[in-house]
Amino acid sequence: MNDKVVLVTGGTGGIGSAICLRLAQAGARVVVGYRNSADKAQALLGKLPRTEHLAMQVDVTDSQSLAQLADAVGATYGRLNALVNCHGVTTPVAHHDLDALSDAWIDRIFSINWRGAFACVRALKPLLMTTAQTSGETSVIVNISSVAGVTGVGSNVAYCASKAAIDSMTRSLGRALAPHIRVMSVSPGWVLGEYAAKVDPVYLKAQTEATPLKKLATPDDVADAVLAVCMLLKSSTGSIVPVDGGRPLGSAK
Repeated sequence: MNDKVVLVTGGTGGIGSAICLRLAQAGARVVVGYRNSADKAQALLGKLPRTEHLAMQVDVTDSQSLAQLADAVGATYGRLNALVNCHGVTTPVAHHDLDALSDAWIDRIFSINWRGAFACVRALKPLLMTTAQTSGETSVIVNISSVAGVTGVGSNVAYCASKAAIDSMTRSLGRALAPHIRVMSVSPGWVLGEYAAKVDPVYLKAQTEATPLKKLATPDDVADAVLAVCMLLKSSTGSIVPVDGGRPLGSAK
């Protein structure tokens, strides 16, 4: 990915930072998109090889903020080869407890996880399209989804629905933005990162045992899949790439 420019939203999170590092190691110039964690963004820049990277603040729920981000990326680099939508929020709520999943949390999850991803695509589409037409090489959008969108098993009902919506958007936009922009989802199962660290270890062990490969993914596993989508799967669009150890298959026994 030498000299390719990639924007990663949610770039300071556990998965996002792993993606930024892996793409930078592959030669990309990385724009670390963050909302509040300026210190973490600057610290991450210090870990990336070379110095052509930037950290840019953005609110994915604010279209004006995204328009300013698009202008800044275009002014700085003159191109954008890939967009990775890695931002997201959730909160643990038992699926049977419908009253505990508040309207405020439902709206927050969908405004950030789904509408925010769509708004990012909408704002960055012109730059991605121009880059593809100028370079003669297809640009790519990678949406970080979740196996929860398929299984309906996750931190809460709204989170699962938001990830199913991400996958549906990936299919729709894979058709709508072709042939100049490919759109793919990378769909992890449980990831041994920041959120999993807050979960009961007994529950995580049960999830591991229910996964045919008997292992949970790491942030690096997700980053490797994103890199593969960008560099290798150039004849794929509108597809969902699982990184879940075969979790939807249930136990290997």
